[in-house]
Amino acid sequence: MNNNNSNNNKNKNQNDHGGSQAIAMKIIARIRNDFPSKFGIPRQSGVVRELQGRIVFEPEYRNPDALRGLEGFDYLWLIWQFSEAVRDRWSPTVRPPILGGNTRMGVFATRSPFRPNAIGLSSVRLEGVELHTPDGPVLHISGADLMDGTPIFDIKPYLAYADSHPEAAQGFRGDGWKRQLQVEIPDNLLERVPEGKRAGLLGVLSNDPRPTYHKDEARIYGMPFGSQEIRFRVAQDRLLVVDVINF
Repeated sequence: MNNNNSNNNKNKNQNDHGGSQAIAMKIIARIRNDFPSKFGIPRQSGVVRELQGRIVFEPEYRNPDALRGLEGFDYLWLIWQFSEAVRDRWSPTVRPPILGGNTRMGVFATRSPFRPNAIGLSSVRLEGVELHTPDGPVLHISGADLMDGTPIFDIKPYLAYADSHPEAAQGFRGDGWKRQLQVEIPDNLLERVPEGKRAGLLGVLSNDPRPTYHKDEARIYGMPFGSQEIRFRVAQDRLLVVDVINF
């Protein structure tokens, strides 16, 4: 057999089966919520169920027919891009925050954003479907762990009989994140936060939004949330909000 033909057939077979080629994915929607930056975003979906958000579709996908029947589901899977973590190279090991940021684990044993493909998977609660808005059909959701504007590649219904495995071993993650803080916020500062956003904010703060390696009790942190900056400090298991500033 001619070597050129052999090579062509080999390349064709690789192409037919995907090989190492890049695959273009279409952004179908983006999330809109109160996190303009990564700081403060819950470490997993569902951890702060009070957090509200909207899924707004890109113009090409603003077709109500695509959502027919979706209102019958309580939860959704979102497949999305870690848009702030896209990089050309990848590492086979990462340092999970839940282990203190010093112990390395295999990237495929974690949910780290620093992966060969910067893809995330989140389960969120569907609070409502609004078909006719100035932005087209909108999904109202809660409990998301995404930054405002995050690209979404796909949306699928969550099926409890197939997707839930309560008996599953959880490896080094154990029972999950256990750093719960007592949040203290003076009434005059809490009144500055819109009433509908207070429960979500308190949930985020109680889960300790600081990087895991930060222990400085004198440090004042500023967390963007909605149209405000929430300034706080942490001493032991107590988080004190010291200021709420409008942008």
